[in-house]
Amino acid sequence: MNLGPRWYVAHTYSGYENKVKANLEKIVENRGLGHLIFDVQIPVDVVTEHDGNKSKKSESKRFPGYVLIKMIMTDESWHVVRNISGVTGFVGPGSKPVPLTDEEVAAINLETHTEKVAVAVGDQVSIIDGPFVGFSGKVQEISPDGTQVTVVIETAGRDFPVVMETKHVKKQQSV
Repeated sequence: MNLGPRWYVAHTYSGYENKVKANLEKIVENRGLGHLIFDVQIPVDVVTEHDGNKSKKSESKRFPGYVLIKMIMTDESWHVVRNISGVTGFVGPGSKPVPLTDEEVAAINLETHTEKVAVAVGDQVSIIDGPFVGFSGKVQEISPDGTQVTVVIETAGRDFPVVMETKHVKKQQSV
């Protein structure tokens, strides 16, 4: 009952995700298993932090301790993955791996990387560039692409929403 390639989740020791991915890709290439194991991914979020005119990107694993594998589940492919050093098993009841649903695959967005900004709605921020430099305010809204924020600043006893580039604000550290 082979339904074609599906995404499965393998549990790994924390910190072994990259080793497991590299080892599995090497085994697939060396043993010619490309017809059974199609893709191995470790979903990450790219977080961009802006500090003045400098921006720093860093990656964080979305699911630490897990590797996602697009494969046709057979005894052979199961054994190959299961016997890689660092893999503790598949996600599913007992030893029976359960593939991700199409909805889960879409929600995880396996084909693209998600870019996040270092501020969130409700965060208190300082404005570090532009015409409102020196003001502080609260993030009211973030554009869908994350490039602009609406910050509510208080001046003359009134609240004013101001739209600006995300790189012009810096999250205030809580004390």
